Amino acid sequence: MVDQLAQLRGLIAALRGHNRFYSQKLDAAGITEAIESVAEFQRRMPFTTKDELVADQAAHPPFGSNLTYSLANYSRFCQTTGTSGRPLTWLDTGKSWVWMLDNWALIYHAAGVTAEDRIFFAFSFGPFLGFWTAFESAARLGCLCIPGGGQSSAARLRMVIQQQATVLCCTPTYALHLLEVAETERIDLQTSSVTRIIVAGEPGGSAHAIRARIASAWNGARLIDHYGMTEIGPAAFEATPGELRIIEESYLAEVIDWGTGKSAAPGETGELVITTLGRHGSPVLRYRTGDLVRRSARRDGAVLEGGIIGRVDDMVVVRGVNVYPSAIDAVVRSIPGIGEYKVEIACRAALREITLTAECATDAVRLELEAALLNAFALRIAVRNVEAGSLPRFTMKARRWSVLD
Repeated sequence: MVDQLAQLRGLIAALRGHNRFYSQKLDAAGITEAIESVAEFQRRMPFTTKDELVADQAAHPPFGSNLTYSLANYSRFCQTTGTSGRPLTWLDTGKSWVWMLDNWALIYHAAGVTAEDRIFFAFSFGPFLGFWTAFESAARLGCLCIPGGGQSSAARLRMVIQQQATVLCCTPTYALHLLEVAETERIDLQTSSVTRIIVAGEPGGSAHAIRARIASAWNGARLIDHYGMTEIGPAAFEATPGELRIIEESYLAEVIDWGTGKSAAPGETGELVITTLGRHGSPVLRYRTGDLVRRSARRDGAVLEGGIIGRVDDMVVVRGVNVYPSAIDAVVRSIPGIGEYKVEIACRAALREITLTAECATDAVRLELEAALLNAFALRIAVRNVEAGSLPRFTMKARRWSVLD
């Protein structure tokens, strides 16, 4: 059994008196390495938010004060994507980096990856942490690692087939985009050697409709979802289809009501809060990730049903119904004959309304989509049809959701 309390005590001992950012928070809360329980830590330790970290880096440029050791001990630089505000820079020591590679190894093990595999990484290899940790961990396992940076999507597909890659790593959105490219370029994905597709970076990897669409196009390849952030590292992997398992050996996870901050009941949707137990060089304690999850009501509380459901900032309430981008995406992807789409939420006559614009192959497909949305949400959502290829494509996190009010 994982002794999270012992790891938590070790983390606190490493931070107190050394990490300026967390020493202040720990001292203010009266928390020392003699903390008696995980529950006591969760009760007394305040949350950490991204806004706090952004403000800290602005006040202590360029890296902030959340560093436990002198700069000479840090050898890795990464940066968040900045999709929800100013990007955060993140430094890691060699020891913290190896800790993350070990967590990635667990993800690969869950995906059945061995040294015999050839992994194609369909990434641009910018400063985002996930690219580099995934690549280095696979190399450490002995896999043949094929970088796909600096190439067009068509070139990447041809390389996947020519080099007989057995594993593809990308976002769910990009996996879907590659299907379109394959059709346009007349590339037969049924001839590929890909047997597993590891996805992350956005909600959708645990949604049945999206998984089925990707897998069928790739000759029945198995889809494996996982979860991580630059601020926390690789934190969860697919336990069974449609579920994610927190790596409890490395992370202390909580699910809270995002409005009250109190613990969410098992089975309820809430915000994921993470403490990195082994990343001593640049940790986060009770970090509000902004990601919505549903902790299993079963005895095993480390399982998240439905994976990452969405972002707290993206959820909207329309006529009393909570609507998440991932839920819309799952409906759209369940219907053949739809390319890209976008969603706009606007306030009309003091009421929020949703409008969906989609590349539907026919008007019959548009009507089918409207009916499916009505069935899923008990809301009438108008669908406007546009020409195929007219909406933006995404190679990283998709940005289909806009709130106009």
